[in-house]
Amino acid sequence: MTTHAIFNRPLDGPVPQGLDQAVFGMGCYWGPERLFWQQNGIWLTQAGFAGGTVDNPTYDQVKTGTTGHAEVVRIVYDSSKISYDHLLKLFWENHDPTQGDRQGNDVGHQYRSLIMAFTDSQMSAAEASRIDYDNRLAVAGFGKITTQIIGPAPFWPAHDAHQQYLHKNPDGYCGLKGTGIEASLPNPDPI
Repeated sequence: MTTHAIFNRPLDGPVPQGLDQAVFGMGCYWGPERLFWQQNGIWLTQAGFAGGTVDNPTYDQVKTGTTGHAEVVRIVYDSSKISYDHLLKLFWENHDPTQGDRQGNDVGHQYRSLIMAFTDSQMSAAEASRIDYDNRLAVAGFGKITTQIIGPAPFWPAHDAHQQYLHKNPDGYCGLKGTGIEASLPNPDPI
């Protein structure tokens, strides 16, 4: 069984009782995975694919753009230490959600901005934050947000070499680049 290179926990185990999960697509998954594993309250991160039509796709299949998947990061977190709203703030501020099927030089449907919500409260928070951030971006002269918000769907893990890639390859490629516009945090983290 593959274990997380930093947390030393099984990547494919069930979400432990009392913890929650979130999935975000922000372009290439290497940078977002590192962004999230560095946060207090994160129990596990895992690079993979979501939002497509092919079961258990390979990286080579996804990069063709024909499977419909986005590169995403699955996050297992302790909501008593980090709120879903905080995760959304990190999501909005660390990529450009107005670029459609790309992030910077990474072009293709697999690099689109995506949120997978697992509960009604996550869905409501994601939609409210999209409206708020869209307004903030409009004031700053940016275009409309193109982020896709979907309900629960299959998550397919990337192969082992892509898990915690920037930990294993510290000088590896990271395409994360936000807009410089701050997102709101309606519900601060628990103390």
